Amino acid sequence: MASAERPAGSQDEDSREPPVKVIDRAARMLRALAQHPHQGASFTELMESTGLGKSTTHRLLAALVDTGLAFQDIGSRRYRLGSAVAMLAAGALAQWRVAACQPSLQRLAEATQDTVFAQVTEGTAAVCIGRATGSFPIRTLTLDVGDRRPLGVGAGSLALLSAMPDADVAKVLERNLRWLEDFPSHTPTVIRELVTQTRRDGFSFNTGRIVPGMLAVGVPVVDAKGQVLASLSVAAITDRMARPRALEIAGLLQAEARLLAARMAEDQPA
Repeated sequence: MASAERPAGSQDEDSREPPVKVIDRAARMLRALAQHPHQGASFTELMESTGLGKSTTHRLLAALVDTGLAFQDIGSRRYRLGSAVAMLAAGALAQWRVAACQPSLQRLAEATQDTVFAQVTEGTAAVCIGRATGSFPIRTLTLDVGDRRPLGVGAGSLALLSAMPDADVAKVLERNLRWLEDFPSHTPTVIRELVTQTRRDGFSFNTGRIVPGMLAVGVPVVDAKGQVLASLSVAAITDRMARPRALEIAGLLQAEARLLAARMAEDQPA
């Protein structure tokens, strides 16, 4: 059955506009919503702050609500940014961190010839966001990008946990009790001892507790305010991680962590 034709002149205003102009208007609306993070914004406030007409404002808000980029509070009828914006922001932040870490991973892999990892904290987990492999033929691929471990399990993960305040360490261990059952060599008592040792040495040292014959050294990446941004770690077989070389690698990691912290401070998204 043929669909009825829309009468001339009845098309939506936005449908006749160039896509770039529609996107520009949507961006203006999102920025206006972002200026009211607590109580939200009324329809009139949004119309005035964007300079858009009533019908265009209505259409844009309806489209943003439909896509989860905004929502209207039932009681106050005010508009706020939706959860989809948080997902986009988290994705952008994750990509920024990965891009920031990659040069450091490559330099460390070339310098040590071993496998290098970057991890970040997500809740009570350490998540691998980057990996670079060196030229040594025996590679220690103990983590894939995206792998999650309880904080404190593994060199990079332990470096992240050790950089946290004592109160946060205690909360992490309490919440991870059940998860830690999957890692019998990492009881809360053992992890607390490893945290103390890591803080004393200035780097974490995994002595084959997860994969026998595979050792690793890790350090946190901390900004000028003491915020833990990430961790860097180098893993190798036991024969390549004697104490003197472990200390040498720790020095390389610490120097690279300082460079990375400075670079992330300069390039951090607003």
